[in-house]
Amino acid sequence: MSTKIDEILERLKVITLLEASELIKKIIDTFGVDASVSSNIGIPVSSSVNSKTDEPVVEEKTEFDVIINEVPTAKRITVIKVVRSLTSLGLKEAKDLIESVPKAVCESVTKEKADEAKKLLEDAGASVVIK
Repeated sequence: MSTKIDEILERLKVITLLEASELIKKIIDTFGVDASVSSNIGIPVSSSVNSKTDEPVVEEKTEFDVIINEVPTAKRITVIKVVRSLTSLGLKEAKDLIESVPKAVCESVTKEKADEAKKLLEDAGASVVIK
């Protein structure tokens, strides 16, 4: 590699995420490129490995979906009431939701809210999974 490229790489190693974001915006504006388009020109992409320990970097999931898998016929009214309390759905929409299971009731919620919703729905008689 040339010394110019080495210098650029060394400077990139110490910039903040905010500075990196601004740099990307300026590159897009200056050169008219789209950063979301990937090109396959033979540039190797690094894997998600922590270089200090050579262990894979695992990103912790922060958003969860609560999905109703099954609602017993005898428990439909109780489950509809819980679905309405967890969402802003009206009676007809909540009824339609439980009749078309498996269906997500809550999407992109925290682990705590997902666990709480799952407990309420299971207590009402629904079969629920968190993804």
